[in-house]
Amino acid sequence: MSCIKFYEIDLRGNKIAAIENLGATQNQFDSIDLSDNAIVRVDGFPKLQRLKLLLLNNNRVARIARGLEEFIPNLETLILTNNRINNLQDIDPLATLSKLQDLSLHGNPVMTKPNYRLYVISKLPRLKVLDFKKVKQKERDAAKALFSSEEAQTAHASKTFEPDEDLAAAQQQAGVANGSTDASAMEEDGGAAGSSAASAAATSAPSQEQMVAIKAAIANAQTLEEIQRLEEALKTGHLPSEIRVDGGQGGDANGDKPDGMEVG
Repeated sequence: MSCIKFYEIDLRGNKIAAIENLGATQNQFDSIDLSDNAIVRVDGFPKLQRLKLLLLNNNRVARIARGLEEFIPNLETLILTNNRINNLQDIDPLATLSKLQDLSLHGNPVMTKPNYRLYVISKLPRLKVLDFKKVKQKERDAAKALFSSEEAQTAHASKTFEPDEDLAAAQQQAGVANGSTDASAMEEDGGAAGSSAASAAATSAPSQEQMVAIKAAIANAQTLEEIQRLEEALKTGHLPSEIRVDGGQGGDANGDKPDGMEVG
């Protein structure tokens, strides 16, 4: 039993990559602690009507499944501190959790979005505490004024959706590395080899569509190993065979086309 008199199961720090097999708990716990794991999606729950507190801080959560109200309808507190939720739309599935009062998204990239706090308050009007700060009435009024309709919420969220945002650093790093390699080659081979290296680097760099495809695959990955493999693909520029982009197939950036399945 926790200090707040909740019956709690502690599953923290077990390298768990997906929420599964919680049916074995037989709905006997008020609180589940899944902190410090490698979970990438909030889904996979059986019906846990008793669950009120869910701790998912320090994971790799980037997506929240819809329909959670069918499985954890009485959830009151959700802690998602230090995860990878990036866009305002990613928060929308929480709106159906009618008893959710305390939410933490502290340490997620979404916090940097314009009007983040007001958007969350508008989507979750019953929220009392957000990021460990009490929701004030003036914030509720401001949220209501800014997001007076569903259309206003959708328009604002779509403006802040940037699918390649978290790839910028990787692209920049790859560009710096390629530039250093080219400079070295030019010094050693009198310019000819350097030009060839620059051409090869430009050819091997992943296209914008390929970067978006890998980003989408990372967001939908179910295991830590899959995430690591896709992150390696970002560094090398070689698209995994199971990924296809619109108008083309996966492979390396030179256009090789191994068989694969489409990315949704």
